Amino acid sequence: MSRYSKKKLIFTPTPGWAIYLRTSDEEAQNPEASRARQRFLIEKSVLERSDMPVFDEYTDVITGRTPHRTGYQRMLEDARSGKFSHVIVERADRFGRNDTEALRAIDELDAFGVAVRFANQPDLNPMSPDDRVIVALSFTLARRESMMTSMRIKGAIDAKRQSGGFIGAPPDGYLSVEDNQPHRKAYARKTHHIEPDPERAKIWRLAWDLLLKDRLTLTEIAEVLHERGYRYRSGRSFVEVKANGKRKVNYNTLAYIFRNWAYAGWIVNEELGIPPKTLRGEWEPLVTTEEFEQGLAILHKRAQNKVAKRKHDYLLRGLI
Repeated sequence: MSRYSKKKLIFTPTPGWAIYLRTSDEEAQNPEASRARQRFLIEKSVLERSDMPVFDEYTDVITGRTPHRTGYQRMLEDARSGKFSHVIVERADRFGRNDTEALRAIDELDAFGVAVRFANQPDLNPMSPDDRVIVALSFTLARRESMMTSMRIKGAIDAKRQSGGFIGAPPDGYLSVEDNQPHRKAYARKTHHIEPDPERAKIWRLAWDLLLKDRLTLTEIAEVLHERGYRYRSGRSFVEVKANGKRKVNYNTLAYIFRNWAYAGWIVNEELGIPPKTLRGEWEPLVTTEEFEQGLAILHKRAQNKVAKRKHDYLLRGLI
């Protein structure tokens, strides 16, 4: 963000409010509930007692630790144009969790004649020396809360993993399904589990059947899947045909899938020290452990053969 200028104002901002609503990463799964809560407090604490109109509402679903927020930057641009005289947020840390950046933005808005107010403390003026200390302290406390929240989320992820839950985006062939929690509160974090995708699971079951026969190469397996009209979940084709008729076989992702233990129902994470066949997942596997290991053995054997051929060819070229 550019630094503000302390030049004398050449215009008077139009009287009015700009509402800024920010939903953090921790609330991203239910941003509507978070925005509704912020909007309600802003209305009850400030706007209902003000005669000024609301110019616009600016929203972001992103961490407050960065100034690179679409709604936030659009608000600053409108402030520079004098489109409103006041900005209202639920509380100070909604404005930003980086205290240096947030206070600099507040100073910039003040330089353009725009005042910042907080719904949870409507009488607080961040340009007052005494009140500024309170605002700075609120940013510090918000940063601490962010760190604590991150620790809680990490703990929840570790607990879910240890109980057999899948972490991250589901692999191709599976769907992420929201858990049935009829008593879950509207602002609570949603939880999910994975289930085989009825449409795509059959693609990868066919791919494994072709691999386990140990007759077709990965390129040939990709060709078979392409001939049947199948694609990767991303929409990428197994075989791309160029304008000149040349064919490009996309088998690298295929090879990765054949090495992903999740398809056999196992949680594996080398960084966390979770080796294969030690932590069973709670989802339905597409292949048995025996089939998966048989597939790995086939791929390993082929890789060894390729290495041997490369060394032989290299020695011949050296002799020539």
